[in-house]
Amino acid sequence: MADHPVLMHTAIDAVDARGLAEFYRRLLGLHYRPGDEPVADAPEDDADWLVLLDAAGRRVLAVQRVDRLEPATWPSDDVPKQMHHDFRVPDVDALERHRRRAEELGATLRLDRTDDDEPLYVLADPAGHPFCLLVAGH
Repeated sequence: MADHPVLMHTAIDAVDARGLAEFYRRLLGLHYRPGDEPVADAPEDDADWLVLLDAAGRRVLAVQRVDRLEPATWPSDDVPKQMHHDFRVPDVDALERHRRRAEELGATLRLDRTDDDEPLYVLADPAGHPFCLLVAGH
């Protein structure tokens, strides 16, 4: 028997579950668990719970459809971010490459702190959830 619970994945709310799952799938190089893949000839994707796995088949993220979601207004607390993810990269070149790629996938830049000792960008995913890309060690 385990002494502690084990984190399965982090679940994120989105009005468009497939759209947000696709954003993170492409940004992080993940894949869908079997049965969650998009159906090519489906007229409408009504997925309400999608799970993304890493290359080893471990759960990383789940995206859950909700009817309404107010995007976080960070840095203002009018609509709190409630949570965010930090994604590390090895160097400034990788930081710039991944920022550009995230924006191409639909992220928006919220803060540029590339002049800090620990260079980072704060972005928001297409549903408005803030996340950080930063140069950091393990």
